[in-house]
Amino acid sequence: MTKKFAKNSVKILLVFMLIFLVNCTKISDKTQKEIFIDNGGELIGINAEIADDKEEMMKGLMFREKLEENSGMLFIFENEGPQTFWMKNTLIPLDIIFIGNNFEIVDIKGAEPCSKDPCKYYASSGPAKYVLEVNAGFAAGNKINVDDKLILNQ
Repeated sequence: MTKKFAKNSVKILLVFMLIFLVNCTKISDKTQKEIFIDNGGELIGINAEIADDKEEMMKGLMFREKLEENSGMLFIFENEGPQTFWMKNTLIPLDIIFIGNNFEIVDIKGAEPCSKDPCKYYASSGPAKYVLEVNAGFAAGNKINVDDKLILNQ
């Protein structure tokens, strides 16, 4: 009975380790890219997680308790068009920077967390292909304005 218990315990432990490793792989596989915003006087570097599929875009920065300084999430849409975001289950205030197909910033919105419906919607004032979410106050603190340029570091 002891050998059987030990054998089953090892199997259970291996299953849990496998599940843990798979989940760690998912976290570390998140695509990160260093991007820059040219505010006309300097380049501001941002370590951005890339959200370019439906699942990543839907989750966004939900349930995050903090976002490191000079970090954010860059949403890449298939087509340029009006983009609308909300802050449902987002725990930290953000700046939402809407960027057109030509990499120029078309709009910047300050967005507040929302834990229950109805949540406010934040819509771009013009067509956008990219949307960058960063900590609230990042745009003002770095003198980022409409017409500044996004630079994707290839």
